[in-house]
Amino acid sequence: MSAAKPIGGRLATPAFLLFSTLLLIGFFFIGQRFLHGIGQVSNMSDGYPWGIWIAFDVVIGTALACGGYAMALMVYVFNKGQYHSLVRPALLASVLGYSLAGLGVFIDIGRYWQIYNVFVPGYVNANSVMLEVALCIASYILVLWIEFAPALFEKARNATVLAVLNKVLFLFIALGILLPTMHQSSLGSMMILAGQKLSPLWWSPILPLLFLVSALFMGYAVVIFEASLSTVAFQRRPETPLLARMATVIPKLVAVFLVIRLADILIRGHLGLAFRGDLRGNLFLLELLLHLVPVFLIASDGKTRGRPLFLAALSLLLGGVLFRINTYIIGYDPGSGWHYFPAVPEICITLGIFSLEILAYAVFVKKIPVLSTHD
Repeated sequence: MSAAKPIGGRLATPAFLLFSTLLLIGFFFIGQRFLHGIGQVSNMSDGYPWGIWIAFDVVIGTALACGGYAMALMVYVFNKGQYHSLVRPALLASVLGYSLAGLGVFIDIGRYWQIYNVFVPGYVNANSVMLEVALCIASYILVLWIEFAPALFEKARNATVLAVLNKVLFLFIALGILLPTMHQSSLGSMMILAGQKLSPLWWSPILPLLFLVSALFMGYAVVIFEASLSTVAFQRRPETPLLARMATVIPKLVAVFLVIRLADILIRGHLGLAFRGDLRGNLFLLELLLHLVPVFLIASDGKTRGRPLFLAALSLLLGGVLFRINTYIIGYDPGSGWHYFPAVPEICITLGIFSLEILAYAVFVKKIPVLSTHD
């Protein structure tokens, strides 16, 4: 049995009711999408075949759900067992984030009734990077639920199933490290195909590496972010010393990311685009600033205080989110005559999916042993 337990408490809090309202609004527009077609609720077009449902719900959503991946690397590969209490809440966030990213894909696909074709060998394109992403994410969702299953069976007090799971869980932990390594890098590979349609500030032959490293430090940042919020929301004892020790890996990863990225842009001769004063250049500079702020906050906070650590995590998450939005939407130009701005129903559906994740997280931690009972 783990050292985690349900935190209890009532579900019907004001915040819970607010997110429930957003979820209902999102469900209404999801219904409109399936009843009347995707054009009824979306501004996507042939020029912009994906909008915020893919860019945010999938590309960003899965990166924000990489806490389980990042902690698995730290605890099970690099043998940092002192962080084991952070694994299960990170795993829960990954389970919910990836599962809802799958929902986002189902909503986004025009012929959703044929989505099963991706699993039928006779219909697949073995040379497609999108196929690899689809199969890896689908497989990873299943692996995540198996990894999280011990928490469910602890709640059910089923010792027999727990014993079986404990014997085979190492196999799924290994898969849980391999699969996101593959598809997070492949999310970058997808935009290599955009070629000249993507601004040179974001197009790069090393996009797969950049997306993978970015997903890693976003994973550690989201663990800090969620632990900090759960401390306040559920009135738990702060885990600041533990989080601060874990955070020492973040500046190293960010430094690798920034050095590789800036060197690549400089070698290709496109750094001047960042200083033109236009929207793309300014967002590129903002993106860099949001990545640099956490490095200084973590490096300068010798007293391991909670607020600088939280602000560093928040800045890093915003920087990672902006990097992906810039790559998939802002920096992408399909040519004259094509424009995209998300429709109100698109935004409402995204907010509904986001609200569902928050609601599910609250239910799980209150009813299932997820959060650790000690520091």
